[in-house]
Amino acid sequence: MNQDGLRPKTAHWDNAIRSACGSFTTYLRSEHSLFIGEMVQRDLGGVGFAELRTNAGRIAKFRQSVDDADDRYCFLIVQRKGFCQLHLDGQSIELAPGELAIMDQAGECSVEPQGLIEQVSISISRDRVRSLHLQGALSGKLQTNCPSGRLLRSLVNQIMHDQEVCFTGDDGLGMQDALIALLQPTLVERPSSSGLEEILQINDLRRQIERMVSDHLHRPDLSPEWMANQLGISIRHLYRSFENSGDSVCRFIQRARLQRCASDLGNPCLRHENITEIAYRWGFSDSAHFSKIFKKQYQQSPRDYRGEAVLCS
Repeated sequence: MNQDGLRPKTAHWDNAIRSACGSFTTYLRSEHSLFIGEMVQRDLGGVGFAELRTNAGRIAKFRQSVDDADDRYCFLIVQRKGFCQLHLDGQSIELAPGELAIMDQAGECSVEPQGLIEQVSISISRDRVRSLHLQGALSGKLQTNCPSGRLLRSLVNQIMHDQEVCFTGDDGLGMQDALIALLQPTLVERPSSSGLEEILQINDLRRQIERMVSDHLHRPDLSPEWMANQLGISIRHLYRSFENSGDSVCRFIQRARLQRCASDLGNPCLRHENITEIAYRWGFSDSAHFSKIFKKQYQQSPRDYRGEAVLCS
């Protein structure tokens, strides 16, 4: 299926996203042949709750004019499955399964899934979050290994468990009060203005590295050492560009390769190719190792993933 055939699916998905979260637009990757975009929305006593499952290339919202701005909510994001990159008002962070972030609806933000992901989004009052007098922007990754963070994660897990229970208006208010009370000590501190220029330089280098990885995934010798040599920087400087997001360049390369393999496995035009050929095309050199890490990333073997994609196409 070419991308023209995917447009009705992405249009339906865009409408659902905009209804739940505001003026977001979905972008596909050039290699996309199968688009997955599913959303379930619920009202929990006046609090918006949405479950999302997608393999979109990028879901983005740009800063709007005052007249058109969406600014009623902040979204508490829970990463349930898969990995994604969040870009929130100049920050670039990675979310792994079980991690949480807060996203300001009024800011510029985007989500870049690394393959198929599942997320939960809980809408909370932006005015209430602003009243906490947080330093810097109202977006960022949440620290979940401190006492307040563990309580927040426990509360969110309970909300997800009880989502089909009937919530009254008082239940919704109480739930929102509890979430907001736990936000302030869990929001990771933003960098000071004196360090902002250095952060921006690191982010620019990170984007260069990401482009290089995308262009050279087929090379079995793609490595941090090779890229550092190509860019004319030290290996330490290259590693540092990934530290702020808690990621590593090696994990990024591996996820990018897995994502390309998943895309090819879901492409009906490539059904004649065997799984090992696809894995080797994207830089893997051991089919057993590929199958093991693919199943860890997608909770399915490559063969089962391909079979499900064929049924959906």
